Amino acid sequence: MDSYLRSALRFDVSDSGPADGEPVVLLHGFPQQPSTWDDVATGLNAAGLRTLVPTMRGYTATNRPRPRRAYAIEETAADVVALLDAAGLDRAHLVGHDFGGMAAWGVAGWYPDRVATLTSVSTPHPAAFRDGLRAGQARASWYMALFQLPGLPEALARRTLMKSLVGSGLPVESADAYAAAMAEPGAWTGAFNWYRGLPFSTRPVGRIRVPTTYVWGRNDAALVRSTAEATAKYVTGPYRFVDLDAGHWLPETEAAALTTAILDRIRAAPASA
Repeated sequence: MDSYLRSALRFDVSDSGPADGEPVVLLHGFPQQPSTWDDVATGLNAAGLRTLVPTMRGYTATNRPRPRRAYAIEETAADVVALLDAAGLDRAHLVGHDFGGMAAWGVAGWYPDRVATLTSVSTPHPAAFRDGLRAGQARASWYMALFQLPGLPEALARRTLMKSLVGSGLPVESADAYAAAMAEPGAWTGAFNWYRGLPFSTRPVGRIRVPTTYVWGRNDAALVRSTAEATAKYVTGPYRFVDLDAGHWLPETEAAALTTAILDRIRAAPASA
């Protein structure tokens, strides 16, 4: 396990696969861990790619700032750029699930020269999500308002959220692993701060010009189809929409299909993209 620093925060990073392989950065979401990507990373490594999987901001005691604004997309995207700098990489293929996808959109929008390709998993372009809030997306995202409250979400999570996650399709073994990691004091607050940082995320991501794939599970209760399909409006580079007959937890439940989508995007991108 390697690590890198940003603004006195230390981030752990799993670095695997051929050292000379094209680098792929895999970003986990809420309330996941780097192990989220184990099966996908294994497939990418077998294809000759190097994978770097950081523990995201807020998920360990060494990278858990307290202010809500410290979890704005501007900050979480900058964490990824700091990882590339620490690894000595000019750019990498970027893959993000859930809030990791939100950070990935930010990197692709604000630092396009650092991104060879983008694969966002479950998470639409931020502007597409905002568009969707005027329609059915607002009903599907009701919980995001609840998670803004101080203290209450943490109390509920300790008692009921893992059961809810399994009910939403997350495999029991993954839920158990995430619950164990979240038992650390302060861990739930660090995770919920990704939601609480959204009001401080004020910089528009803009249209994406890097080659992009968006992978969506049509049974994802948190993201409606109209929002998912609207993402295409905000990508000007080569774009592919992959619609899977699956739910939200695609890295854990659809690793083979997701690995294929990532590899297809990487192989289709011109070397100079």
